[in-house]
Amino acid sequence: MKRAYQVIQRTDSGALGEFLAREGSGLLPLVELIQRTEMGVDELIDAAGRSAIEAVLTLSARQIAGPKHPGKSAGSPPCADQAPAAAERDAQSPLGSPENEVIGWHGRQRGVVQLAERKLRITKPRLRRKGKGAGGEVEVPAYEAMQNNSRVSDRLLGILLRGVSTRNYKEVLPEMAQTVGIAKSSISREFQEASEKALKELGERRFEEKDILIIYLDGLIFGGHHVLVALGVDAQGVKHVLGLAEGASENATVVKGLLEDLVRRGVGPGRRRLFVIDGSKALRSAIDAVYGSENPVQRCRNHKVRNVVSYLPESLRDQVGAAMKAAYRLDADKGIAQLEKQAQWLDTQHPDAAASLREGLAEMFTVNRLGLPASLRRGLCTTNVIESPNGTVRQKIGRVRRWRDGAMVRRWAASALLASEKSFRRLMGSHQLWMLQAYLDESKIEGTMDQQQKVG
Repeated sequence: MKRAYQVIQRTDSGALGEFLAREGSGLLPLVELIQRTEMGVDELIDAAGRSAIEAVLTLSARQIAGPKHPGKSAGSPPCADQAPAAAERDAQSPLGSPENEVIGWHGRQRGVVQLAERKLRITKPRLRRKGKGAGGEVEVPAYEAMQNNSRVSDRLLGILLRGVSTRNYKEVLPEMAQTVGIAKSSISREFQEASEKALKELGERRFEEKDILIIYLDGLIFGGHHVLVALGVDAQGVKHVLGLAEGASENATVVKGLLEDLVRRGVGPGRRRLFVIDGSKALRSAIDAVYGSENPVQRCRNHKVRNVVSYLPESLRDQVGAAMKAAYRLDADKGIAQLEKQAQWLDTQHPDAAASLREGLAEMFTVNRLGLPASLRRGLCTTNVIESPNGTVRQKIGRVRRWRDGAMVRRWAASALLASEKSFRRLMGSHQLWMLQAYLDESKIEGTMDQQQKVG
């Protein structure tokens, strides 16, 4: 005779609570202890949770071994009223035919199951095949599933990216009776597994379905190791971590390799894009080589201001920096003219600052030439969009004191970037991105027509 089971969804805590209140007479002693304040809520959750796990294991064991029958051995034939159920169970058993194999209860034994961030000691049923000796042990299916369905590595990834040291990991967990301690080495192994998964996920992302309009390129430094990061913005203003490469932005080989990888994963040269870079010549040349010279490139103004004032005495830095920022708000021709006058004023006393100011001057005003509104330009003329998540990355991994190699750096960087991406906001002025898209599409059409005229 088949029994009707009530199926409870994982997210339906209300239905589960009603079921336990209706069927859970065994919880009454716990209710009394709570009411007498002899048991805390945490202790209640601990006891009820462990009991639930052990009950699940018992039910799972019963599915393949049948109910317990005190006084009967595992190989005894079932009584008349139990024969149909036993036959049905044997017919469904994946462990062999009922003629050759009988599975019976063999007491209980200790076991360990993995929760989200800890291991928990439990007591589980022990099953054996009759006449098989030590080799006749049969694992409880639910227990085997619990061993193979661990989320420890993913949970550890989130905890360690919040700045918790592996040595202090146990301090962030609430105390729980019968909890198995997790060693520092185990935490490191679990995190390495999760971070390798994150790096693999980032490296396999596809972007054919995304209309990436803007690509920001900037670098990070971890204990002497350089990582180049690419972040894209699509036509809706949504930001995407595109990829990363180990190496500095001044390394042309590294930059070109990263851009070629983006092409392979769907960010192809078939459309014009705006590139925002920190001013590296290697970045500029790699963009031309991979995507073509017709793509507009904007130099980061914040990088330029920092570079110029670094050549000046403290007394002049605020003055020159303010003058540069004011010039950036003007139309391209007027702004360039004002900065040229500033460079002429610096020529005599501070020639290095003047040379830095003139270098790449035209590309400091690329966005101004596009005729875009000021609210949109603010997010397009600096690499702040990518420096902000990079700052979050530095915060998340700030507790790391020893970087063993580049592979470790790449794993941590990928994990932190993907974690930061979850809190990304849309690009400032994203509702006006259609203007940039129209410019890029129009320029593409004009370039195609010019090419056809040359061919004709």
